Amino acid sequence: MKSKILNQVEGGQSTFAVVFDKGDEVVHGLLEFATRYKIGGAQVTGVGAFSDVVLGFFVPTRLEYREIPIHEQVELLSLLGDITMENDNPKLHVHAVVGRSNGQAYGGHLLQASVWPTLEVIVTESPKYLQRTHDPETGLALLDLAA
Repeated sequence: MKSKILNQVEGGQSTFAVVFDKGDEVVHGLLEFATRYKIGGAQVTGVGAFSDVVLGFFVPTRLEYREIPIHEQVELLSLLGDITMENDNPKLHVHAVVGRSNGQAYGGHLLQASVWPTLEVIVTESPKYLQRTHDPETGLALLDLAA
């Protein structure tokens, strides 16, 4: 994974290009990137392809994600989400839509993915950190705009 600052605004609001190489794991890589650059609030978009991906669908009655494993080459049609802070650590909340070779699409929460041959992500830093707070009803860490 490589990254480059595309635009830097005084006060810390920067835009980065993050390019993943063949075999890189996306979720781990984005969290590593956010830690390295001390990014506590950002929007994430991307396109590319995966050799293997696990998406998730949140099941409210079980308070957990049902995994949707796709063990084949897919095109990443859309990657959207954010980087926030939870307990002083970066937290990634990203959804993905992937397309199979027959045109069938699958979407959900990105749990893990292996890049092949590339993934190009634009990270646009927010002017202020976004904080997450544990919601006991869902078991999820949700954005807390009052924090």
